[in-house]
Amino acid sequence: MDKIRTAMVEELLKVIVSLQTADECYAFLSDVCTIKELQDMAQRLQTAKLLKAGKSYQEITDEVGASAATISRVNRCLNYGSGGYELGFKRAQGRKEK
Repeated sequence: MDKIRTAMVEELLKVIVSLQTADECYAFLSDVCTIKELQDMAQRLQTAKLLKAGKSYQEITDEVGASAATISRVNRCLNYGSGGYELGFKRAQGRKEK
């Protein structure tokens, strides 16, 4: 995680956490990311959800179109990463319940 902790990334994160609505996030992300980059991030998030649900690599590929390499990378992050997916899922679930 130390490799990503730079002044520029810190500034990016400050902007991201300052966004307050989905529309603000859409506006910011559409300026910062290409459509493909945003779709790839969304695909990785969906892949993580499906892995957590016990889906096989083939089922995930069929459902979201992720490659085996992408699924493997996401799986590695779920099992050995810094917990970002888990925290995101937990926080998103908490917002749905309110």
